[in-house]
Amino acid sequence: MPQAKITFLGTGTSQGVPVIGCNCEVCRSDNSKDKRLRSSVLIETPNKTFCVDTGPDFRQQMLRENVQKMDAILFTHEHKDHTAGLDDVRAFNFKQKSSMDLFVNKNVEETLRREYQYAFAQKKYPGVPQLELQVMPDEIESLNAHGIQFDIIKLWHYKLLVFGYKLGNFAYCTDVNFIEEVEKAKLKNLDVLVLPALRKEKHISHYNLEEALEVIEELQPKKAYLTHVSHLMGKHEEVSKELPKNVHFAYDGLTLNIDY
Repeated sequence: MPQAKITFLGTGTSQGVPVIGCNCEVCRSDNSKDKRLRSSVLIETPNKTFCVDTGPDFRQQMLRENVQKMDAILFTHEHKDHTAGLDDVRAFNFKQKSSMDLFVNKNVEETLRREYQYAFAQKKYPGVPQLELQVMPDEIESLNAHGIQFDIIKLWHYKLLVFGYKLGNFAYCTDVNFIEEVEKAKLKNLDVLVLPALRKEKHISHYNLEEALEVIEELQPKKAYLTHVSHLMGKHEEVSKELPKNVHFAYDGLTLNIDY
């Protein structure tokens, strides 16, 4: 069975951690695990490399992990903290001498065409990103991206549809506060489940810590990792002590090996 390497490029919420202008103990922490770039993961199979989302920190994340190639970007949804770094795929265009495949739903397509209109113009200025939109219907169940099969998990981020991605017995789900039962069935008894946990207090569009732990208890993965964490959660080392044995806070740079 082939293995894939998962790298957490960023595990923070939309503002990242530390937050600009904040002097709380988390934002002032000198523990590297309390410094969180915007949420994203890198998925490397033996022959293909994918990134899930291109947030504002995409360039910094690619440099930190010394990423040398990229086959495609898989988008979860259109919010700025998941799309704002897209222009920097130009580096891969130049190096690979090819356009970049972007797997998107209709909402993401509309947002990218609007916010990166120069990249989709009929007459392009020299040097703009070369992008190929691969538009997925909202009803899609699975995706074949460059020969790698991903199952699609439909998630609700308040009233916004978000795509989660499942590779083998690994699933990455971010920006969600409700999962329908039919979609939960796809997430049961995984080896690794990644879910967001924004903070301890309730939030209108994200699971808080209590809610995320309840879903994990219901779905029974062997291991679960929490991402999209804000400074309001508390310090990594301290809050980690409150978690069940099979649940961990992800942190930037964490790597996992999974079978698929």
